[in-house]
Amino acid sequence: MDQALQTMINNMPEKTGKSLEEWKEILKDKSFTKHSEAVKFLKTEHGVTHGFANTIVTLSKDSNDTPDDLVTSQYKGKENLIPIYEKLLTIVTSFGDDVIKTPKKTSVSIIRKKQFALIKPATKTRIDLGLKLKGKAITERLQNSGPFGTMCTHRVQLQSIDQVDTELAAWLKEAYEMAG
Repeated sequence: MDQALQTMINNMPEKTGKSLEEWKEILKDKSFTKHSEAVKFLKTEHGVTHGFANTIVTLSKDSNDTPDDLVTSQYKGKENLIPIYEKLLTIVTSFGDDVIKTPKKTSVSIIRKKQFALIKPATKTRIDLGLKLKGKAITERLQNSGPFGTMCTHRVQLQSIDQVDTELAAWLKEAYEMAG
């Protein structure tokens, strides 16, 4: 999540009287067909400024799921991959307090100032780890980005927890440092 958006979310309670989660709760029971209708509702009924109203509606539409719900959904039927996912998170969060985990519908972005990794349960037996390692040579293990396209420069396919080794941790650390 970019810093401006995070600042807006942090300021929401002070500026609008409610947190993002409280606004989502209010919108959850409404059935607006258009984005603009929901924005107008927040502005007229609750006195929210246009910028905040637009942000609230956009973030409410993204999903009413919590980040944990999104991760749980990703691993439904793929529970055997959760230990790999958790070990990857343990590694990246050890790099510093500036690591942000952003779960989406099908993957989890790992961000410093920029995204440096992407964790995606690709199949029932494999996690694809996308890495942003500009200028790094492709090897048998450190493959081209494949389905990640330009979001990442490389991809590592992981089928077992022992593949999350010191070599992989070093690539993650290198990607983290490049994103600073």
